[in-house]
Amino acid sequence: MTDVHATPHVAEQSGVFRIGGDLPVHRLGFGAMRLVGEGVWGPPRDRDEALAVLRRTVELGITFIDTADSYGPQIGERLIREALYPYPDNLVIGTKAGLARTGPSQWHKLGRPAYLKQQAELSLRNLGAERIDLFQLHRIDPEVPLADQLGALVELREQGKINHIGLSEVTVEELSAARAITPIASVQNQYAPSFRRSEDVLEQCEKDGTAFMPWAPVARGEMAGTDSPLAAIAGEHGLTPAQLALSWLLYRSPVMVPIPGTSRVAHLEENTAAASVRLSGSEVERISQFLGS
Repeated sequence: MTDVHATPHVAEQSGVFRIGGDLPVHRLGFGAMRLVGEGVWGPPRDRDEALAVLRRTVELGITFIDTADSYGPQIGERLIREALYPYPDNLVIGTKAGLARTGPSQWHKLGRPAYLKQQAELSLRNLGAERIDLFQLHRIDPEVPLADQLGALVELREQGKINHIGLSEVTVEELSAARAITPIASVQNQYAPSFRRSEDVLEQCEKDGTAFMPWAPVARGEMAGTDSPLAAIAGEHGLTPAQLALSWLLYRSPVMVPIPGTSRVAHLEENTAAASVRLSGSEVERISQFLGS
């Protein structure tokens, strides 16, 4: 491995995955949660920088942006529209509903069908979109039958308001139950080189050809700082720990679509440069063993 820097369209080097079989995206995407205020609440601290981050994603070749109605709430989607509308033809935007917000860092599962449909309509308006490429159930609400929650999304798809349906933070059993109701195009679970509790879900996604979108792919920053457990290995190759972690994820599985997020252009460029890193099998194994299986 050698030192890498972000260059125009560098995300193309991460390869391509087709979400739902028909939406091609470069495998290194962008997660928009960090663009809004502290506690994922309110406007960004630096609005101009947030808009610059979004515009730079396109320049770097990123073709998948993940957001949610709850980021802000609604502010994240509006920022995306302000920065990028009219959208490039190859840009795929995924959003989510199913978590209601009552304040900073406060999240409440809410999967009533009427609420999910309402939030989908709001997302369409906030994004300025005629159809949402990927609409994910942000969390399964245990108080509402899964068939009712997914049924609402199926209705939205039949009405042409969404294209594909995804899930977030699910078990293998929940994924299987959902697939018995409707095709599932994506799963978004927490996963990082040092946090692999969803290994069984990832393996199931591989079998099904389902996109696996790890959130917190650098373990909420644990993998990225100077005190990262990957710092020494990354330093040997002139990489940042975050670049090493993201490249490990891309190597780990062909269905992996990491969505690292940031509110700074410099950090975005650093993360996206990971698309050009090429790990050998021995390097991947070394990292895996070092962090524990």
